[in-house]
Amino acid sequence: MNIQTITKLLTDAGIESNEAAKEGRMRLEHFCNYTEIDRCKGIMPDEAQLSVLYEKVLERTKTRIPIQYIIGESYFMGEYFKVTPDVLIPRDETEILVRRAVEIINKNNLKDILDIGTGSGCIACTIAKNTDAVILGVDISSDALRVALDNVTRLGINNRAVFRKSNLYEKVRSEEKFDMIISNPPYIPYGTELQPEVQHEPQHALFAHDNGLEFYKKITAQAPEFLKPGGWLVFELGIGESGSVKEVMGQAFADITIEKDLAGIDRIIYARKH
Repeated sequence: MNIQTITKLLTDAGIESNEAAKEGRMRLEHFCNYTEIDRCKGIMPDEAQLSVLYEKVLERTKTRIPIQYIIGESYFMGEYFKVTPDVLIPRDETEILVRRAVEIINKNNLKDILDIGTGSGCIACTIAKNTDAVILGVDISSDALRVALDNVTRLGINNRAVFRKSNLYEKVRSEEKFDMIISNPPYIPYGTELQPEVQHEPQHALFAHDNGLEFYKKITAQAPEFLKPGGWLVFELGIGESGSVKEVMGQAFADITIEKDLAGIDRIIYARKH
């Protein structure tokens, strides 16, 4: 038995080869204490380590539970975040959203940020770590907020990222005003067939009515009430939704910009309040 054999188990189960190789490394480190440093030194995993890895990979191929839920954490923009099935797994596409937000915040010296649908808190925490802003993250799920609070503690930014249970703006006070509202909202249209791994993620954080536009419309409609003059609204985009979201935002926002991900897909949209 070797790493290649174990990786093939994953690819035969329908997991992409790049993801399978990455999973193998993550499992070795988590379950066998075999690190990248060991690999660089030319130290090979022994039979006992490979046997443990084999059993864990067999479980994975049967259940298709994402590796991040199995080990309880996910890597995002240089940090490991706690994740549970109560929150979405942070994805590479969301890094594009956060990097642009951090750039805008630092360039314009923005101080007050609202993260709607904060989930694990990965967006809020990463912004807090990389700017001087204070972030309020809101989410309808108490379980998700507990995960976000754990991540704040992990990163030591308790006074910079704070969280509140709220259905969108419901518990945001009218006197609270923000320089930026950012969101990676649910945007998958109901009825869309999901990959087996994604089916383990919280459905309320994935699906939206109105062909995926439900939360773009709701967040945009009230955003002007909670944004300071010239404030920013920043969204991650679902595939094929950029034109519709731009139309939704166009009534109250100017200088709308859409940016693509590495696959050439429209991935983020941002604009300023009129």
